[in-house]
Amino acid sequence: MNSFGVCTQETCSLISSSHLNEHSRNRNYKAELASCRLETVPLECGDYHPLKPITVTESKTKKVSRKGSTSSTSSSSSSSVVDPLSSVLDGTDPLSMFAATSDPAATVTVTESSRKKRDKDDNSFVGPDFEPWANKRGEILARYTTTEKLSINLFMGSEKGRAGAAASAMSEKVRTRLEELDDFEEGSQKELLNLTQQDYVNRIEELNQSLKDAWASDQKVKALKIVIQCSKLLSDTSVIQFYPSKFVLITDILDTFGKLVYERIYSMCVDSRGALPDHFSPENVNDTAKETCLNWFFKIASIRELIPRFYVEASILKCNKFLSKTGISECLPRLTCMIRGIGDPLVSVYARAYLCRVGMEVAPHLKESLTRNFFDFLLTFKQIHGDTVQNQLVAQGVELLSYLPLYSPAMGWIFQCVSYHAPEALLTEMMERCKKLGNNALLLNSVMSAFRAEFIATRSMDFIGMIKECDESGFPKHLLFRSLGVNLALADPPENDRLQILNEAWKVITKLKSPQDYINCAEVWVEYTCRHFTKREVNTVLADVIKHMTPDRAFEDSYPQLQSIIKKVIAHFHDFSVLFSVEKFLPFLDMFQKESVRVEVCKCIMEAFIKHQQEPTKDPVILNALLHICKTMHDSVNALTLEDEKRMLAHLINGFIKMVSFGRDFEQQLSFYVESRSMFCNLEPVLVQLIHSVNRLAMETRKVMKGNHSRKTAAFVRACVAYCFITIPSLVGIFTRLNLYLHSGQVALANQCLSQADAFFKAAISLVPEVPKSISIDGKLRPSEPFLLEFLCNFFSTLLIVPDHPEHGVLFLVRELLNVIQDYTWEDSSDDKIRIYTSVLHLLSAMSQDTYLYHIDKVDSNDSLYGGDSRFLAENSKLCEAAMVQILEHLKTLAKDEALKRQSLLGLSFFNSILAHGDLRNNKLNQLSVNLWHLAQRHGCADTRTMVKTLDYIKKRSKQPDMNHLSELALRLPLQTRT
Repeated sequence: MNSFGVCTQETCSLISSSHLNEHSRNRNYKAELASCRLETVPLECGDYHPLKPITVTESKTKKVSRKGSTSSTSSSSSSSVVDPLSSVLDGTDPLSMFAATSDPAATVTVTESSRKKRDKDDNSFVGPDFEPWANKRGEILARYTTTEKLSINLFMGSEKGRAGAAASAMSEKVRTRLEELDDFEEGSQKELLNLTQQDYVNRIEELNQSLKDAWASDQKVKALKIVIQCSKLLSDTSVIQFYPSKFVLITDILDTFGKLVYERIYSMCVDSRGALPDHFSPENVNDTAKETCLNWFFKIASIRELIPRFYVEASILKCNKFLSKTGISECLPRLTCMIRGIGDPLVSVYARAYLCRVGMEVAPHLKESLTRNFFDFLLTFKQIHGDTVQNQLVAQGVELLSYLPLYSPAMGWIFQCVSYHAPEALLTEMMERCKKLGNNALLLNSVMSAFRAEFIATRSMDFIGMIKECDESGFPKHLLFRSLGVNLALADPPENDRLQILNEAWKVITKLKSPQDYINCAEVWVEYTCRHFTKREVNTVLADVIKHMTPDRAFEDSYPQLQSIIKKVIAHFHDFSVLFSVEKFLPFLDMFQKESVRVEVCKCIMEAFIKHQQEPTKDPVILNALLHICKTMHDSVNALTLEDEKRMLAHLINGFIKMVSFGRDFEQQLSFYVESRSMFCNLEPVLVQLIHSVNRLAMETRKVMKGNHSRKTAAFVRACVAYCFITIPSLVGIFTRLNLYLHSGQVALANQCLSQADAFFKAAISLVPEVPKSISIDGKLRPSEPFLLEFLCNFFSTLLIVPDHPEHGVLFLVRELLNVIQDYTWEDSSDDKIRIYTSVLHLLSAMSQDTYLYHIDKVDSNDSLYGGDSRFLAENSKLCEAAMVQILEHLKTLAKDEALKRQSLLGLSFFNSILAHGDLRNNKLNQLSVNLWHLAQRHGCADTRTMVKTLDYIKKRSKQPDMNHLSELALRLPLQTRT
């Protein structure tokens, strides 16, 4: 007995004698559509409205239970409007109800206290508009370097102090630890000489790690020794150019130490009451923590040298919070006065910078100490020009021009801290104090770098006057104009002063001989010019930049600044017709000779165009400029270009192509696409975009002409079709080509270009055998059959309305496609081939109807050409029979145990196809459907719920007119029960 069940000899004979196509049921598509619509039910609206609040009847049940008695319930109902969102706002959300269960008085007290503390903290909070020290750290380390040899003094303290560690009395412990410190300060030391800068940095990092290791191993005194030794290094200015970087490295260690001490004391405050709150007061701190904290301050106070004593105490300044509420406010003025004892002005200014930094971290609201540090610095600023400093510079061979910039990081930080949220009066006073010092250029630069841009901008002419009068020795004026320009890029000066400001600044900038100095200043002032002036002034500035940067190819060393200029120009000129009318804009682009930089600039321009161009354009100035820019990007593509880069470039070029429109001048539009194809042939996504654009152009032409198909219009459409037919073969992606052939064929068909449509469809059919087994998608190999199935289903939908060619016979395209499908090598584990043949049956069933489901305007499909001709229906039947044979043969191959589930699903799918498209009044077709039903349930592989729903659907359909025969079919379709 044949184990397959369906494909017996009897079944095979059924196939040959009961063609599906001969017995396709006649379809009345309009009636079927009407029957699928939802039934309209009249609704008595009354006062009902979907947005009106809902009235909810609330039932309250009170349950009383007593010992020895039964429960009794009482209920009451009331109508009220319940709005869950309003109830949350009324405070009845779960968190509010939970809070209400606690002591109300305590809740109010805690909430009010927390609010007051939070408000107080908010007033002293340093916001995101304050640039943190961490942002400056990397810049300082990169800028202040040296090639000279450096040295480090490392301690080699003895271990004799550890003998007293076992003393029980507290005074003995203190004395022992002080002796350890004395041993460190007086004991042997090791000096590391002739270190390179990198060696020096590595040694400092080792000391930082040693500090952490000593602390982790409970060697607190050793940790303090390391911090003291490192702090001493800040008094050494033997390699003065490296001092700012040394300051950054050493203060990193100080920060680590301060954090370790604070966390140690904070952890000692944990007791039965728990940890300290975030905003604690000294009253919350236990005596043990306070004693430990005092012990640390006493240790530090015993340090003999001023500089390490100052730095180490400043590093643990935050610990004063454990001792008293006024501890920090009392320590800051004292530490400020300590700095007055430091004689070297460079060392002292960095000490002030560190104190200001710590002060801003722990008590930013205490502005008095910040201001005091600033004014103390001004009093000692004249020391820079004193004999001591001058002699030191001569000894080290350092010029004043190199020495003064060493102050910039510290001065800039002090000025930033003092000016942060400072009142106008204080800023004015600070500026007046600077004037009294003779308008020193270094001071003036720090003021302009730290003060609010609005403050500087409103006094621009005053600052220009100060710049003119200031002493330029050691700090050139063009840097001052650069700082002024930075502020004016952020805030606007008075309108009446704007032109004069530009003229005064550019007089100085244009006289600069050094190309690097010139471009650094010009880069800043370009933005000011773009913000406040027209293209005429911008053109003048660009011309001046070209004049200065072209000789000796100076532009090659200044690409970042030149890129910045371009970005600023395109950021302010959103009208590209104006931008490209700037005479020197394109010559400016010619300075970007390095390909990678030139491409980046072109990408910036195209990104700006796509972002800001609101309307399509046909401006020849814009088109010529952007075509040149896009061509530059395209020509940069080579074999080494990454796929992501290609996608980015194609995206930008496509964005430009989409924004080009010549209105109803279709021939000019097509000429633009032809030119673009020749220019961008190496980027496949661009070619795809061009093909889609040409297809849209052809459809738009058809729409605008409104059926007036003159010879000229027909010729233009054929030109569009030819463009696509020529371009598609140059593409690499096979599914891209298949889909474009199909789409272009549909467009040709819609424009009554029947022979051209046939050519597209034939090309697509001939391409199907070339589809590989797998394709690469996002760098991963995927099976290609699902994509082929999707394409073929779309193709079948189009073939329904494609008229046969009079010279090629009936259904020649369908026959050719079926031959290709038959010869294609399908995966053994895939059922996509059968799904395709099932779709073919659907197509052939639709083709057998007297009137097709859809048509194309002014295109006669086969229903009109053949009008139910017997030869057409006979050919249709042959193709249908061939498809059914393929399906049933495949079902027979799935009789193996591992494929029974697939056999069940495919059998049920084929059953549903016959149910939807076949005329089941035919006995043999009816019998075939019954056999398929049994096959689907055989071996218990069918989904019972699906089978039940299918049977219910058949019974429901049997009640429709002309569907009585389905009642008999339903009786022959049993549901198999599982035991």
